[in-house]
Amino acid sequence: FLTPKNRISPLFGYPISIFFIIVNEFCERFSYYGMRAVLVLYFKYFLRWDDDLAISIYHTFVAFCYLTPILGAIIADSWLGKFNTIIYLSIVYAIGQVAMAVSAIHDITDSDRDGSPDNLTFHIVLSMVGLLLIALGTGGIKPCVAAFGGDQFGEHQDKQRRTFFSVFYLCINGGSLLSTIITPILRAQNCGIYSKSKCYSLAFGVPAALMAVSLVVFIMGSGMYYKTKPEGNIMLKVSKCIGFAIKNRYRHKSKQYPKREHWMDWAEEKYDKLLIAQIKIALRVLVLYIPLPMFWTLFDQKGSRWTLQATTMDGNFVRSIVIQPDQMQTINPILILTLVPVMDSLVFPLIKKCGLNFTPLKKMTVGMIVAALAFVCAAVIQLQIDKTLPVFPSASQSQLKFLNMGNTPITVQFQENQLNLTGAQVSFTTNFLKAYDLIYKPQEGNNEIRFINGMSTPVNVSSAAVHYDQIGPLHYSNYSEIKNGRATFTLQSGSQSCEYSKDFGFGGSYTFFIPSTLTLGPNCHESITESVDIKPNSVHMALQIPQYFLITAGEVMFSVTGLEFSYSQAPSNMKSVLQAGWLLTNSFGNFIVLIVAEIAKLPKQWTEYILFASLLVAVSIIFSIMASFYTYIDPTAIEAEFKKKLHDDEDDKKEELQKSEFKMEKRDSVSSDNGDKKHVQTSM
Repeated sequence: FLTPKNRISPLFGYPISIFFIIVNEFCERFSYYGMRAVLVLYFKYFLRWDDDLAISIYHTFVAFCYLTPILGAIIADSWLGKFNTIIYLSIVYAIGQVAMAVSAIHDITDSDRDGSPDNLTFHIVLSMVGLLLIALGTGGIKPCVAAFGGDQFGEHQDKQRRTFFSVFYLCINGGSLLSTIITPILRAQNCGIYSKSKCYSLAFGVPAALMAVSLVVFIMGSGMYYKTKPEGNIMLKVSKCIGFAIKNRYRHKSKQYPKREHWMDWAEEKYDKLLIAQIKIALRVLVLYIPLPMFWTLFDQKGSRWTLQATTMDGNFVRSIVIQPDQMQTINPILILTLVPVMDSLVFPLIKKCGLNFTPLKKMTVGMIVAALAFVCAAVIQLQIDKTLPVFPSASQSQLKFLNMGNTPITVQFQENQLNLTGAQVSFTTNFLKAYDLIYKPQEGNNEIRFINGMSTPVNVSSAAVHYDQIGPLHYSNYSEIKNGRATFTLQSGSQSCEYSKDFGFGGSYTFFIPSTLTLGPNCHESITESVDIKPNSVHMALQIPQYFLITAGEVMFSVTGLEFSYSQAPSNMKSVLQAGWLLTNSFGNFIVLIVAEIAKLPKQWTEYILFASLLVAVSIIFSIMASFYTYIDPTAIEAEFKKKLHDDEDDKKEELQKSEFKMEKRDSVSSDNGDKKHVQTSM
């Protein structure tokens, strides 16, 4: 173990070792957030799970990622030390990322070469093992890396240490920002050995490579690190102390035993009074944490429900810039980097100048309400999306499509319905008979395209993305997927051909009718008739920006302020305990998503958004009432006063002991004198 005396010479006033730690953190955060950005879409479209199951597994994974830091802290402080814990769990982490990348290779089980895996069990098992290892790795190293970086600075480097933590936080958001831009682009590509499909393997493979780079960079700096020995974990000590107090109180519940001022005082028989006093202070803060998981219940749905919401929206932005649904998450780190300095240097000082006492707990309450408003916005957007979604026949209904493939108009009379069809025209009537059309909205923002040949000769239709089989006379092709953007189709019959082009949006379904009168040539596109079976997404993805702004503003007021409040109100040796409690609120919040969604079973998504918003408002009211009874303290001053009191008590005890010893010595001296006189008399 390196000691402060043999640290490597600093560079620009900073230990060289921290540069390895900063690069390590950037790569690790890129790896984690890049994988997580596309995870819910991988569940839905690759593993073919429904929305509810995909969201349930997603939030279970996130919950475990915030549960395992406690395990990592215990391992580091009680057994391996921070350095070895980071090394070993990073290896586990990297193996998990590789497992996820392999699980997304469809060619492994795609025996029929149709672009989708045939043995889903293999892919599901491998991906679940990968996620378990990732949760253990990312959670296990979370409490170690920042603390290990802080250990590299000497006592005289407080300014450099503060700068390090600022850069460290910047790396977290930088890695998150870049990964949520890059991995969705990789996912949207088509790749494969034998057949092409969405490239989830590449989207997971790049984060796996970054995790390997993170591990290698961290190991490279091994000889330069200052490494401390494990000194025991305070959380274990606190847990044992609380457990003993409860157990001892239960043993002495009889009325014959006098009551004590606080239930933690029942631990005095075994534990130091200063530790008990520090635990009392920490428990006052931990009680306030009880309502907090509800905030994370809403916040972490931006990576699940909101991403799925974006798949039903139009992602075409200015100048043909196309945003993928999972790229909308990049708004959060961008706004974080913007709002944190704006809030700290402008908004909060302005509120203070207005004479308002905007305490940390009040900020957190407002942050919860703002987050609830974000879900109200999401509900309003969902209502607009629902208006554009196709209404498919129910279990007791069917749909009938009429297509006039001739050149002359016809009239169709069916019960009470009368349809007038001109030549080469499609019309619809509902609630009659089953039609062999799509019964679902096209997935992943793609478009489903088919052609109907009304000519008396076969036609070949092809494009750069897909090649249709030969379409016989008066027959139709199967549906094929076409990405958004401009697509050009080549129609060929015999030696003649022509081209037909169209711009496609997101999530539409189209039938193109080739009339019998079509003449293959430069103007053939004028004769082809288009029927929109399912309308493309028309609600623009940019409408999600307000809800992202509100949830991020809520995060700044809630999360950043909450961490600051916890740190300022924690005793010197209890800061890691409160950090563990804070991470647990995030973990429990993700479990609440599963519970509420399972119990509610609401048929409309917008009603679920309103339910979560209502729950958070109710919780924020409860939290504000609890906060009104909280008294802000200075733990350092209290600890100093308590130590002084203990010191004074010890001095008093010593003084009493000295007086007692003096009396005993005096008494012994008198007894000795009396004994000598008696001896003299006896001798005489």
